Amino acid sequence: MASSKEIRTKIASIKSTQKITRAMQMVAASKIKKARERMDASMPYADRVRFVIGHVANSHTEVRSPFLEERKQINRVGYIVIASDRGLCGGLNINLFKHLLLELESWQSKKVAVDLCLVGRKAELFFKHRGFNIVAHIENIGDIPRMADILGSSRVMAELYRDNKLDRLFLIYNEFINTMTQKPRVDQLLPLVLAQDESNGGYWDYIYEPDAGPLLNILLRRYGESQIYQAVIDNIACEQAARLVAMKNATDNAEELMGDMRLLYNKTRQAAITKEISEIIGGAEAV
Repeated sequence: MASSKEIRTKIASIKSTQKITRAMQMVAASKIKKARERMDASMPYADRVRFVIGHVANSHTEVRSPFLEERKQINRVGYIVIASDRGLCGGLNINLFKHLLLELESWQSKKVAVDLCLVGRKAELFFKHRGFNIVAHIENIGDIPRMADILGSSRVMAELYRDNKLDRLFLIYNEFINTMTQKPRVDQLLPLVLAQDESNGGYWDYIYEPDAGPLLNILLRRYGESQIYQAVIDNIACEQAARLVAMKNATDNAEELMGDMRLLYNKTRQAAITKEISEIIGGAEAV
């Protein structure tokens, strides 16, 4: 049995750790609100761009873009993987990677090659030794990412698709449901699939400058970039929510562990006192 001094040392160590986890829990709680505000603020832009794309594409059926054409033969696909730079957020990243690995294994079983664009240090650490072709990587984007920090890699993947080096491009990230629930989500970025009602069924038209063809390509690029940025913002909100839950659990576990250690300390102290009394009584009887 550990001595009383050793138990007191362990209690002090657990208490120090609990202070850290409680502080991280409070920081994550404050960051969730800001992350959700950024997430909500970026949605209208992407929705409006998609609406304009649908209108232009449906109003000018003679204009075709490689970003809208479905390719029958799929030889190579690309994934933009959005993960976090830091850990201590429970199983958020590993659940995303497991979900992605199932998809990658499915493509490989069909003899389809895969290219990866990784956003986040955890994604790079996970995939760099697993034999996949990593064409781009971004890390250290922070809690308030800038569009300029993400554009380079997203444009690389879009250019590969435009040059027929990719037949499909997907985006995988963690979707924020609520503070307790985050789940992996996969969206097909390219080719963009437009619903029939995205132009509201209207046949009105604008005078375009430049022409409808170049405009459509520009809008498609902007839409893809906005979707990637939205996914990054969404993933950051998921990261803070998962960290809040993980740190709360760690804080509660530390409190429970300290309770067990205090009980053990009292038992050890009581055993020591009982032993001393027995020794005194035994010594008195011997005299």
